[in-house]
Amino acid sequence: MPNRDNIEGRVKESAGALTGDDELKTEGKGQQAAGTIRDKADGVANKVKNLFKKR
Repeated sequence: MPNRDNIEGRVKESAGALTGDDELKTEGKGQQAAGTIRDKADGVANKVKNLFKKR
């Protein structure tokens, strides 16, 4: 499920593409990447927590 950074990043990227603003488009792509990294880090953290709960 996309998080807030992914959604906002998509909006910025789309707005940048529509207006020809390459800086906004790039910022949107970066924000999407940050959201993806955050999602993956949260997933790893949850797996570690679950491992310790089982013990």
